[in-house]
Amino acid sequence: MEQQDLLFSVANFSLYFGLSLLFVIIFKVVYSFLTPQDEWKLIKEDKNTAAAIGFGGAILGFSIALGGAASNSISLLDFAIWGVIALIAQSLAFFVVRFIFMPKIVTRIIANEVSAGIMLAATSVSVGILNAACMAY
Repeated sequence: MEQQDLLFSVANFSLYFGLSLLFVIIFKVVYSFLTPQDEWKLIKEDKNTAAAIGFGGAILGFSIALGGAASNSISLLDFAIWGVIALIAQSLAFFVVRFIFMPKIVTRIIANEVSAGIMLAATSVSVGILNAACMAY
């Protein structure tokens, strides 16, 4: 590999990685805004394990989808578009759990029911895996 190719590859990596980190931060903010419970307070102040598991699973699921977008995108713009789609899909996963599968999920997480946090995390990771797999051209 020539030095010029290496520099191009490192620059390309830096752009994708930087945008990925920005997307994760945006996802954390958007997800926290969409959920009625205050995850940060539950996790940091109340040391709520169920909230940490659920929120951690959401971040992991989104990151898996984002990784699929990065691996399959043909340009930085393409990656950004798929990143937004991943964010929407992961947000919808929360709403499906909250309003269809487990209508009392918020109350259960606030009550620190670990089983509720695990189910939310498992759903988020599952959606992230499916999301990533479906991003292939």
